[in-house]
Amino acid sequence: MQHLTVEHSTIYRYARPVRFGEHRLMFRPRDSHDIRLISTGIKIMPAAEIRWLHDVFNNSIAIASFSDMADTLEFVSTITLEHYGGDYPDLTLAPYARIFPFTYSGEEMADLGRTLERHYEDPEHEVLEWARQFLNREGETHTYDMLIAMNSAINARFSYARRYDLGTQPPLETLRKGSGSCRDFALLMMEGVRSLGLAARFVSGYLYDPVLDGGSESMVGAGETHAWVQVYLPGAGWVEFDPTNGLIGGANLIRVAVARDPSQAVPLQGSFFGAASDFIDMEVKVTVTARQAGQGASPTSRPLVATL
Repeated sequence: MQHLTVEHSTIYRYARPVRFGEHRLMFRPRDSHDIRLISTGIKIMPAAEIRWLHDVFNNSIAIASFSDMADTLEFVSTITLEHYGGDYPDLTLAPYARIFPFTYSGEEMADLGRTLERHYEDPEHEVLEWARQFLNREGETHTYDMLIAMNSAINARFSYARRYDLGTQPPLETLRKGSGSCRDFALLMMEGVRSLGLAARFVSGYLYDPVLDGGSESMVGAGETHAWVQVYLPGAGWVEFDPTNGLIGGANLIRVAVARDPSQAVPLQGSFFGAASDFIDMEVKVTVTARQAGQGASPTSRPLVATL
């Protein structure tokens, strides 16, 4: 078990005071068997009225409404939690799902719904053919081995690049470029898995980097918001794969939101009223600290100027 504290701050700067529209915040993880929330808090300047809701995926959403104008808008979320995720999940698959291909049960199919559907264009079937390379063409394909191979291939063969553009890169573009951000890699794997007939979801959250506590390998994406993918496997449930780091399971992954598409899991989005030239920049900083009993905290911190 890890005792973790996450501080996520976002600052928007403007050339003159502007009026703000509603802002939608996805900062709060859900309590689960692997994540136990100890405390949460959100500070917003200028002051805002906050209302909470659950979206269609049961993610916790805060809606902030403003009455004051300002030339700076700041959000600071602080979360303390206990994390029970292991290095490897319990992958006790249902017997019928151990060998690919398999078919979900009728009840599962009905509930999985659109997480089985592809959402992005692939006119020449390039993403599909890329995904098929992980099948064993000389014998049986073990489902788990196939997913491990796909997850590892993205980590090994693609170049990580922070992107400051709005939105997520289409999977076909990521495949052709051979590079992308964590959100791009998660989306590529999600669409690849779906092209093979498996259900997958996009996950947004944070990443703790154990190298700061004496670990041997640094994690890509620590100190920022992070993204990965979940694949539904009968008998094992939703299993987490982080293709950016080649990880399986949630030992260092702090899950905040799950969604059918990346556009539904944006950590912070909103609007302001004014000219486009009024906007100067924004700064995002995520700090993740871990504390064991009797020990101080070790920070994972990296400033980032980008559009979430």
